Amino acid sequence: MTRATKPAKATRKKAVKNKKGGPNPIDVHVGGRVRLRRMILGLSQEALGKSLGLTFQQVQKYEKGVNRVGASRLFQLSNLLDVPVQFFYDDYDVKTGGRAFGMAEPDIGDAFMKFVNSPEGVQLCRHFSAIDDPQVKKRVLDLVNSIAETETAKKKK
Repeated sequence: MTRATKPAKATRKKAVKNKKGGPNPIDVHVGGRVRLRRMILGLSQEALGKSLGLTFQQVQKYEKGVNRVGASRLFQLSNLLDVPVQFFYDDYDVKTGGRAFGMAEPDIGDAFMKFVNSPEGVQLCRHFSAIDDPQVKKRVLDLVNSIAETETAKKKK
């Protein structure tokens, strides 16, 4: 009688985890993209939650990556936020487990994307793009440059 051999175990790659054991970087990225799109559309967490049949606290957990967004919920989000499912994975770098912005200087790219993804950055972009007059746009840019120069000078002291 010959002995049956055990089938080889399937090898699985370990899930990328945060170094401190926190949320999975992919979940954080997807949640950040949900937040970005929600803010671009001017929706509150409460309004999005209501559309999904959830509380705003659950939306918060999705956006922070604390709770993982399931496939059916991601599909529902893509329909509500009017983006393809792929939008939630865009700019994710599988090799580093983080964002891939495509800018030559990573520090500038990270700072820029952090700003654009912030509530203030989204609002500034939305309102600035609503300005049609090029001279008004130039004056706004001059104002922002002036404030930034003042802030930079303060930091050097």
